[in-house]
Amino acid sequence: MSAQNAPLPDEPVEFTVDLTSHELTRRAHVMEALGAGWDPVAMMRGEEEAYDLLYSGLDEEQQRLYDTLVSAGVLPQRGGGRASA
Repeated sequence: MSAQNAPLPDEPVEFTVDLTSHELTRRAHVMEALGAGWDPVAMMRGEEEAYDLLYSGLDEEQQRLYDTLVSAGVLPQRGGGRASA
């Protein structure tokens, strides 16, 4: 019987793929793309400022929905419980 016609095993066959080297290459490419001037702290500050703007000036219905999402754990609470804080 040829390998193409071999019966399939009854039990699962162990199959592993080591992606370690690929992951290291991917990370190296990401860091290269970010460049030497990338400042992770400034990026995080900018992201927080963007969220503050996103959730500022909500009308009553938007604030209610925001509060519902916070209480459900979908969004983190910001600024003392009010989105616009």
